[in-house]
Amino acid sequence: MHDIVLFGATGYTGKLIARYLAGVEGLSWAVAGRDRERLEALGHGVPVLVADVNDAASVAEVARRARVVVTTVGPYLRYGEPLVAACAQAGTHYVDLTGEPEFVNLMYLRHHERAAASGAKIVHACGFDSIPYDLGVLYTVLELPEGVPLKVSAFLRGGGRPSGGTFHSAVTAMSRVRQMAATALRRRAAETRPAGRSVDVLPGPPRFVGGYALPMPTIDPQIVGRSAWALERYGPDFTYRQYMTVRRLPEALAMAGGATALAALAQLRPTREWLLNRITPGEGPTLEQREKSWFKLTFLGEGGGTRVVTEVSGRDPGYGGTAKMVAEAALCLAFDDTPQVAGQVTTAAAMGEPLIGRLRRTEALSFSVRS
Repeated sequence: MHDIVLFGATGYTGKLIARYLAGVEGLSWAVAGRDRERLEALGHGVPVLVADVNDAASVAEVARRARVVVTTVGPYLRYGEPLVAACAQAGTHYVDLTGEPEFVNLMYLRHHERAAASGAKIVHACGFDSIPYDLGVLYTVLELPEGVPLKVSAFLRGGGRPSGGTFHSAVTAMSRVRQMAATALRRRAAETRPAGRSVDVLPGPPRFVGGYALPMPTIDPQIVGRSAWALERYGPDFTYRQYMTVRRLPEALAMAGGATALAALAQLRPTREWLLNRITPGEGPTLEQREKSWFKLTFLGEGGGTRVVTEVSGRDPGYGGTAKMVAEAALCLAFDDTPQVAGQVTTAAAMGEPLIGRLRRTEALSFSVRS
């Protein structure tokens, strides 16, 4: 039995995660994938489990031999379900890096109940999507009064470029807007939510707050919303808004126009294939480019007559930072005293303060209250 098995260790982000895990003293871990030679060539000297996501028996064997499975193999809508299913069946904790709402909702509909029965924690979005947002909101909420309506707004600033895998996942999600909406409705109908409480994470209008703040069409607000439903500490009436901020109006217009154009091109097969051919999975920024990447999230929390401003920040958010986040999430599930929950759960609900502590100690992320 291994503490952690990493699936997809030969990919761009997978290599960074493997390098991070190799530095954890006393950890029993292994790598898994289709190509034994490529996995052995990583040079970490750990066991290699040969498995293919199209071979259910081999994936089930990986799940049975791990306390926690980490997977970087995306787009998850195409490749992710066999591992979720295997972990839910085996009672093995599972973490991934997906930012695909349709995948997350489908996995809830198909595997949540099985995971809840087996004791497995299925935790999606354990990288830059969505740990800084989900745990940043929890950190902010804990600074506010209990039992009152709470409102939290997040404002992101930063810079960097996507890897091929991230870009392919984003384009795939944009091409499936109707399916994504239909799956979200099915999940909403299937979920049981606490009576007497409300949660609102719908996009807000653009704002000017020392810069131009645009609503972010990402999975993060949905993850935050699930945490708010799961944790009574978020109060009887919780509202969350999330924005990307830029200093100048031309930048804001270019960002909005670029996102609109990308979404439009993703709708038609010829233009979608053209987009996907611009960068291939496994490609990513150079080390020099990554070293220049950064982000800062500022949270404004209000409730019960109290107002608090907190910050979560880090370097190389999409890659080195994400590798640390997902690795520490897996280590937290493997070794820490975490909340007694099971099924598909968020990072805040599954790990919460123990994971915040890990991320602070390892300097993967900085959490602070602005005075």
